[in-house]
Amino acid sequence: MGERGRGCCPPMDLMRSEPMQLVQLIIPIESAHLAVSYLGDLGLIQFKDICACLGKWRLLFVFIDAVTMVVFGEMLSLIIMVAGFFLSESMFSVSSFSQLNAEKSPFQRTYAIQIKRCGEMARKLRFFRDQMSKAGLPPAARSVTQDTSLDDLEVKLGDLEAELVEINANGEKLQRSYNELAEYKLVLHKAGEFFHSALSSAEAHQREQASNQTGEESLETPLLSEQETAIDSSKQVRLGFITGLVPRDKSMAFERILFRATRGNVFLKQATVDEPVIDPASGEKVEKNVFAVFFSGERAKNKILKICEAFGANRYSFHEDLGKQAQMITEVSGRLSELKTTIDAGLVHRGNLLQTIGEQFEQWNFLVRKEKAIYHTLNMLSIDVTKKCLVAEGWSPVFATKQIQDALHRATQDSNSQVDAIFQVLHTREMPPTYFRTNKFTSAYQEIVDAYGVAKYQEANPGVFTIVTFPFLFAVMFGDWGHGICLLLATSYFIIREKKLSSQKLGDIMDMTFGGRYVIMLMSLFSIYTGLIYNEFFSVPFELFAPSAYVCRDPACRDATTVGLIKARDTYPFGVDPAWHGSRSELPFLNSLKMKMSILLGVAQMNLGIIMSYFNAQFFKNSVNTWFQFIPQMIFLNSLFGYLSVLIIIKWCTGSKADLYHVMIYMFLSPTDELGENQLFAGQKMTQVEQSVDGEILFSPYSILIISDATRHQGESYAPLPDTEESLQSGANNDSHGHEEFEFSEVFVHQLIHTIEFVLGAVSNTASYLRLWALSLAHSELSTVFYEKVLLLAWGYNNVIILIVGIIIFIFATVGVLLVMETLSAFLHALRLHWVEFQNKFYEGDGYKFYPFTFTLLDNEEE
Repeated sequence: MGERGRGCCPPMDLMRSEPMQLVQLIIPIESAHLAVSYLGDLGLIQFKDICACLGKWRLLFVFIDAVTMVVFGEMLSLIIMVAGFFLSESMFSVSSFSQLNAEKSPFQRTYAIQIKRCGEMARKLRFFRDQMSKAGLPPAARSVTQDTSLDDLEVKLGDLEAELVEINANGEKLQRSYNELAEYKLVLHKAGEFFHSALSSAEAHQREQASNQTGEESLETPLLSEQETAIDSSKQVRLGFITGLVPRDKSMAFERILFRATRGNVFLKQATVDEPVIDPASGEKVEKNVFAVFFSGERAKNKILKICEAFGANRYSFHEDLGKQAQMITEVSGRLSELKTTIDAGLVHRGNLLQTIGEQFEQWNFLVRKEKAIYHTLNMLSIDVTKKCLVAEGWSPVFATKQIQDALHRATQDSNSQVDAIFQVLHTREMPPTYFRTNKFTSAYQEIVDAYGVAKYQEANPGVFTIVTFPFLFAVMFGDWGHGICLLLATSYFIIREKKLSSQKLGDIMDMTFGGRYVIMLMSLFSIYTGLIYNEFFSVPFELFAPSAYVCRDPACRDATTVGLIKARDTYPFGVDPAWHGSRSELPFLNSLKMKMSILLGVAQMNLGIIMSYFNAQFFKNSVNTWFQFIPQMIFLNSLFGYLSVLIIIKWCTGSKADLYHVMIYMFLSPTDELGENQLFAGQKMTQVEQSVDGEILFSPYSILIISDATRHQGESYAPLPDTEESLQSGANNDSHGHEEFEFSEVFVHQLIHTIEFVLGAVSNTASYLRLWALSLAHSELSTVFYEKVLLLAWGYNNVIILIVGIIIFIFATVGVLLVMETLSAFLHALRLHWVEFQNKFYEGDGYKFYPFTFTLLDNEEE
């Protein structure tokens, strides 16, 4: 729901949803765009999707309109057209000429072309955002919106996209060329080393042969001398070679495949490149090896080329002449320097262009989204057959009537339209949407209720009571004023930095925590309050308000029972006396206190829920539910658990030792037996006899309710609604989908199930509130364990290191278990108590939310 607290609106009332009305707008087509835009800025109308199908009576007015236009002009034509619209409206109901727009394909609607244009501009903006994200340039915050037409923006975005795409394409080509030249330079260096070492080895071998010639032949003497081989040049074999780079992880497989494919008739030489090389094809850094393959014959060459292509090896030309190698290295180095300068200049130009786009990106993005939302809404409107006006229907709060009329009138003036838009209220039996005006404090509590189910139109809203009861029940389970202070400090950070954090994109968990910051604040405040009542500060009691009322009779009394304690002062003024902590009677005493307190709180909240059902019945003028549902439920619940609550209070006030378990059990088994020491007040025996037969009283009204429902259903029928505000309220309880024939068996079974459900639910719901006692006890005991078994144990060693380790473990255990896990556990249990035990007494939750057409949420929408 919207967060509204401006002076233009009536005072906020969360008990009942805002009165709603179904309105119809007849807008001239020339002012339709501006009217929808102003209504989106207002955010107080929810449009319905209606079709452009108009009644047959409209055809007559089309003909009259055409004739009038020729004779009298456009102004009178529009007046007659509008008059014809109202005349046909009076002859036929709204449903006779309008139907859901779902029968039309999205491509058949009036403004499909404009939506397609907005979608294309949104695609270009997403492209710009991706480019800015890669460049590390965040878009600037949206400034004051300037008047920019959609056509001009479309042209501008197209030019910017074309320029940016061209810059990117040129940059990619230049970078690819640069990476290829960088690889080529490596090949020239590494392959040059191959040939240089081979040439040096050959020259050294020749010198060695020349110096060692003795005229005697040996086994190492060549069979053919140089002179003999020089005689027949046709017998010389000249080897070809291919050089390039291959990925290092593929080099072994590359070598094996070459050997197998050529049957070993190649010579492969590889050298490792020290640093990763940027691959020209992928643009990623890859570890590579420089290779040189020597072969003989064209068939071998073709095989080697195919293998290089299969392994992604980049080939580069190479000349064996040392002079030409040096010349090529010089040329490649010069070209690399030129390309580097050109690439840097291109990056600077691209950065400046993206900077320019980033300055206005948010403004353009908002404008495109706004226009797309406007045209989507215009497609939901029905266009008249004369194509001169649009007909819109939608829900709006009653208080927004004047604001909507002002927005329509302003749109007419700004668009220079000759005819003003028409606003009228329609009467319908359709269930209106539910709209609660909330603020940043109450919105989180309303979301807790809406997560269970949206309230029916003008049904009593549990959110009013949830604001207090939810954090209070949480605190009953979480009561420790030390832990409450920690929660308060954490939520204070979110509240203090509220404006800054609300404009940032947080993670899922952080965003959920920030949204519930005021819920956590009240939870922490109530936890401090209940912690003071329990007198627990990280499980340690303090004499905050006065000294303890008890003193020890002897030194051993602390380990004995409360019999060893003597009351020496006045009763401790607020909360649990610190003397109870650490004694043997602590657990029985606190168990009894918290268990009885849980029952009292549960019965009180369930009674509140039943009382709210009475106010619902009175509001909707349903006397049957008042007499035959509210009264029996109150009698049954309070005859059992209300009576138990009274006994608990009397026992606390009188200090009696009566066994309440025995009293409640034998109230039904033996109601006439004497109570003995279990008697708490005079006349208790007769009171319990009366209470034991109250269950029979419950079923009689429900049988009457069945007969009353039969009479009520038989008398129901549909009729035209009167022109009063009460029509919507009475219509809210009627079925808008038609009337079914009354079946007595169905009503009987329904009421029987409802009766059994309430009777059994009253017992189970009361027992469910004992979770307040169980979780409070668990939280207290866990806190005690961490304090005594970690912190005090580490303190007893008189060792600084052990003490530091103990403090660290204590802090992590307190934060992780008590402040995170226990907080979540208590939150979920408090949620269950509200959804199941409280709201099922009166809350139907079968309504639907009011989602007005507004531009305020466009910034938070995902693409």
